[in-house]
Amino acid sequence: MHPAFSVIFLTTLIGAAQGLFLALFSTQLYSEMNILPNVSESNFYGIGAVVALLLLGAGLFSSFFHLGHPERAWRSAARWKTSWLSREVIALPMMMAVVFVYAVMHLGGFDSIAYSNNENINLSSSLFVGMFGVIVTFALFICTAMIYACIKFLQEWSSPLTVVNYILFGMASGFILSTVLTSYFSLTDHTEFLGNWAIVLTIAAFITRSASLYRNSRIKHKSSVQSAIGVRHNTIKQVSQGAMGGSFNTREYFHGKTAAFLKSIKYIFMILVFPIPLLLMFIALDSGNTAIFAAAFVIQYIGLLAERWFFFAQANHPQNIYYQTV
Repeated sequence: MHPAFSVIFLTTLIGAAQGLFLALFSTQLYSEMNILPNVSESNFYGIGAVVALLLLGAGLFSSFFHLGHPERAWRSAARWKTSWLSREVIALPMMMAVVFVYAVMHLGGFDSIAYSNNENINLSSSLFVGMFGVIVTFALFICTAMIYACIKFLQEWSSPLTVVNYILFGMASGFILSTVLTSYFSLTDHTEFLGNWAIVLTIAAFITRSASLYRNSRIKHKSSVQSAIGVRHNTIKQVSQGAMGGSFNTREYFHGKTAAFLKSIKYIFMILVFPIPLLLMFIALDSGNTAIFAAAFVIQYIGLLAERWFFFAQANHPQNIYYQTV
């Protein structure tokens, strides 16, 4: 498939935002359960939510460049009963609304205690808003991933690993980003908590992405030249696609790069997404240097752009069997 950079930025930006929001909620939950120190006096949650909202907005903005008629974008939500894309179009603004309310409650001083008991556990109203936000976050993860995983004839995508990888990549990048904020606010305990989870999530993403790469390398495609043209002869050789130049099919359903280029992108993202950020996270957790946490996030995000490009390019559309010779 031809990778569209608008969709690459959409999926990686909102994935990081979703992971960041989950990190914020996890930190608040652990703090209010007295497992981590309370940070209610700082603006950590509010500013973190604003950063997540900006990432969601940037992802939504980038998606408009993928539309032929952006003024008709609202129509994409009409098929929510059958289309995962329509469900994503509904889930994304819903999450943005929840994150906005979460940010306003913390930054505007509208938060209050909603539940308390004799064990000195005080749960705030914003925590319950966050619980709803967690549900919407995972719904958005599933909707985004299922847009691709539900396409059965693209065998590289049609796997539960597609959904798992979208969730783990988003959570890993978001948790690393959250350590930048906790380190900036000098929240040592929270930085260690989120940093350790970021390492675990990155390792988990490495395992599942490696599994998907291994699976895709062993796929036996169901389509063939014979099935493409409806002729069952054993020795068929295509010498022309029937047209002198390119077409919509050759532009949109094939990346146009060599096998060597595709292989190099795979090695690049495997290095940038996994070992380098992990090494930087270990160094940053030991030194407490905010800049190193930020470098880990930036490098991993660049790697995620390459990973998402490879994800789209690796999918071999069956029509390419017919249009293989230009």
